[in-house]
Amino acid sequence: MQPVTTSLLSVVVPLYNEEDNVALLTQKIHESLVGYDYQIIYIDDFSTDNTKKVTKALKDDKVHLIELKKNYGQSLALAAGLDYAEGEYIITMDGDLQNDPSDIPEMLTYAVSGEFDVVTGIRQKRKDSLVKKIPSKIANFLVRRVTKLDIKDNGCALKVFTKDIAKDLNLYGEMHRFITLLAFLEGGQIKQVPVKHHARHAGVSKYGLERVFKVVADMMLLLFIRKYFQRPIHLFGISGFLMIMSGVLINFYLLIVKLGFGEDIGTRPLLTFGMMLIFAGIQLFTIGIVMELLIRTYYESQNKRPYRIKKISVGGEVK
Repeated sequence: MQPVTTSLLSVVVPLYNEEDNVALLTQKIHESLVGYDYQIIYIDDFSTDNTKKVTKALKDDKVHLIELKKNYGQSLALAAGLDYAEGEYIITMDGDLQNDPSDIPEMLTYAVSGEFDVVTGIRQKRKDSLVKKIPSKIANFLVRRVTKLDIKDNGCALKVFTKDIAKDLNLYGEMHRFITLLAFLEGGQIKQVPVKHHARHAGVSKYGLERVFKVVADMMLLLFIRKYFQRPIHLFGISGFLMIMSGVLINFYLLIVKLGFGEDIGTRPLLTFGMMLIFAGIQLFTIGIVMELLIRTYYESQNKRPYRIKKISVGGEVK
C-alpha cells in the first residue's frame, strides 16, 4: 500500500512489565509501516522485569527508549512520550499486543485529510474479560451522559493525533482514559473508526474493578475542568452566595418568629440548619477565591513536568 504521508510519524507506547511483548510488537509496527518515515517511542514506566533489557537488545535505530525514574502510571508515561515525540502525526497504542499496528495506515488517511485532529479506534469483538469490559462500559456511558460527546470506546489506546493537538494535552493522574475527551475540550475534531482487537499475547492485565471508582472520580474532575476550570469562583462563589442567602433568610424568618410572636427558637433544628448554611457558604466562597489564586499560579508556572526521566536510549545506545 502506498504511504498516505511522507511526514515523520511517532508511535508512542507506554510499557510496564512487557518483556515478552516488546520484540513482537516492534516487528509488527515495522511490518505495518513499510514505506513510512517513523520513530517508535517506548516509555518504560519503571518495569520490574526485563522490559528495558529486551528493548535495548533490539539494537533498532528506530526505537527510542525513555526510562522513567519511578513508576508514574500510564498517563504520565504517555505524557513523557508525547513531549518527546517529533512526528507531525503521533500514534498512541498499548504495549500488550491487543492493539493491531496494521490499523494505523487506514487511520492515518483521516488524519492526513486535514478534517480531523484525532482518529480513535472502536475495538471490534473485544477479547477481554468482564473485569475489563464492565468498567469500560461505565466510563463510556458516563462520558456520553456528562459531556454529550458520543465516543463509543474511550478505552481504546490506538489513536492518531496531529502534532498540534497532541502537544497541548496535559495528562496527569489517570486521565489517559479520557484522552479523546481532553482533545475534544482543546477544540479537536474527532473521527472514530473500527479497529481489530486481540487477546493479550503474554503477561497479565494491570486493570481491575477498582477502575470503576477511579472513572467516577476522574469524570467529576473533568466536569469541573470543562465548565469551571478557568473561572472556579463561578462554581464555588455562586454556590456559597446562595447558601449564605438561604441561611440569612432562614434566620431572618426565625428572628420575626422570636420578636413578632414571642416564640422560643433556641431549640429549633431550623436555627442550626440556617447557621450551618451561612458557615458552609462562607467556606465555599473562600474556596472559590483560593481556587482563583491557584488557577492563576497554574497558568503562570507551566514549565515543570510531573515526571522525571532517568535516561533515553536510541537503538540501544544512551542518547
